[in-house]
Amino acid sequence: MWWRLLVLAVIGASGGAAVSAGIVALITTIGVVARLVGKSHTAEFAKHYETSITFGALAGTIVSLFPVSVPIGIVGLFLAGGSMGIFVGVLAMSLAESLNITSIYARRVRLSKGICYIILGIALGRGIGAFLQLSGFLNIDV
Repeated sequence: MWWRLLVLAVIGASGGAAVSAGIVALITTIGVVARLVGKSHTAEFAKHYETSITFGALAGTIVSLFPVSVPIGIVGLFLAGGSMGIFVGVLAMSLAESLNITSIYARRVRLSKGICYIILGIALGRGIGAFLQLSGFLNIDV
């Protein structure tokens, strides 16, 4: 009986490792960390960016798998939602920029001024949406 649980644990851990490797490969390929370091001129903190992404993924996995309750209050919720929104925004914009979607779209709609406001609006919308969902204001079950 115990060996069945051991086999299930090994299969589950192997699947999780494969998915994690794929996500890390995606983040590395589109250059999220390199883009953050380049735009913020903080090359000395590149290792901290990578470590934060790793610990964030680990924390997200633990919270997803186990019924963990973290009493962080409304301020902690605001900070967590903002951080998640920033990460998703940076990930989406890095992917879009690596595919040159932003420049292609701007040329097609003949947009010459204001692209920074569009990008800022997308980022703020994602951040506010994450905050509202995490605060419980929006009752969305995924």
